Amino acid sequence: MSVADLTTSPVTSTYTKTSSRLHSSQPFTLVNPQVPAPVAVQTEEAKNKSECFGVFCQTYDLKAEEETKSWKKLINVAVSGAAGMISNHLLFKLASGEVFGPNQPVALKLLGSERSFQALEGVAMELEDSLYPLLREVSIGINPYEVFEDAEWALLIGAKPRGPGMERAGLLDINGQIFAEQGKALNAVASLVMSSALICLKNAPNIPAKNFHALTRLDENRAKCQLALKAGVFYDKVSNMTIWGNHSTTQVPDFLNARINGSPVKEVIKDHKWLEEEFTEKVQKRGGVLIQKWGRSSAASTAVSIADAMKSLVTPTPEGDWFSTGVYTNGNPYGIAQDIVFSMPCRSKGDGDYELVKDITFDEYLRKRIAKSEAELLAEKRCVAHLTGEGVAFCDLPEDTMLPGEM
Repeated sequence: MSVADLTTSPVTSTYTKTSSRLHSSQPFTLVNPQVPAPVAVQTEEAKNKSECFGVFCQTYDLKAEEETKSWKKLINVAVSGAAGMISNHLLFKLASGEVFGPNQPVALKLLGSERSFQALEGVAMELEDSLYPLLREVSIGINPYEVFEDAEWALLIGAKPRGPGMERAGLLDINGQIFAEQGKALNAVASLVMSSALICLKNAPNIPAKNFHALTRLDENRAKCQLALKAGVFYDKVSNMTIWGNHSTTQVPDFLNARINGSPVKEVIKDHKWLEEEFTEKVQKRGGVLIQKWGRSSAASTAVSIADAMKSLVTPTPEGDWFSTGVYTNGNPYGIAQDIVFSMPCRSKGDGDYELVKDITFDEYLRKRIAKSEAELLAEKRCVAHLTGEGVAFCDLPEDTMLPGEM
């Protein structure tokens, strides 16, 4: 995935579809249908601003009176690391209507780096060639303050991947600096964030902490798949799966509260030793096994899980079920340490908000595993204290973790 170069001057370009019914190139602004599309002026000032490209400069009027009269107000989605492999799968899901629905027009705001800028132009060209009716705007740039402006959703995918031999503390510092700067940009201009970093939250005090989410949906999907395989059922029969904690080697897939065909997992799968030992290990090491198999990370399934996580917040949760997402722990009912981002079971009414599930069962095994993940996150928090405004950093990570697939 690309690393956003956040210290350079802005380099932006815009690919815009404008509707005669909905809006101009400025988000949320209704326009008079008689006003023609703006023409780019080649001045020195204009070079530093957004410019349309190709077909996105034209009025997009696909049966406007028939097809767009029931459409909702345009929604702005910002994506960092937009030239990376995960985004290469995710952006087309967002543009197609799969995430927000068939009557929700979308504007995509893509953040990359100077190095990836040409690749971003290629991404925009592919989106252009796909002719998505719901995709009304695409803008690209390397300045997070520009790209994140007016974004209702910000998907922070761009970060430095861990390389062979790299210490986790070093990676935390490098990516922490990226998320700190992106958090400051979001604080100025955005509203809801899907992020993997407490650092970002701490650098965006103007955005409610509840609006930040860390992705653990891929682990939830993997856990459901493993339980389905063991039980001999299709994965849609598995529900109420919780991933507790951190997206790392100490994440906790919760089989105690999960269900298969409506029954507790431990009643369906009698091999409790497998549940306590092999099941958890299979979920934790799935990504490493995948890398060993074909030499690359799980970009496609990660993109699917991001889309799933977003849909869980804009679609009402089925009665009696829940989903996993990493959220701010303040006020949680489980006794988990305050002031960290921790994956917990949530429900949503489909309005973008969520509530924590209260009717959860715990046993000694589950409590012990959750405590281990909690300790890891608290250690990581101390390691990046200099980036969260909490004093001098001190790294006392309980153990290092190898790169998935590394020997």
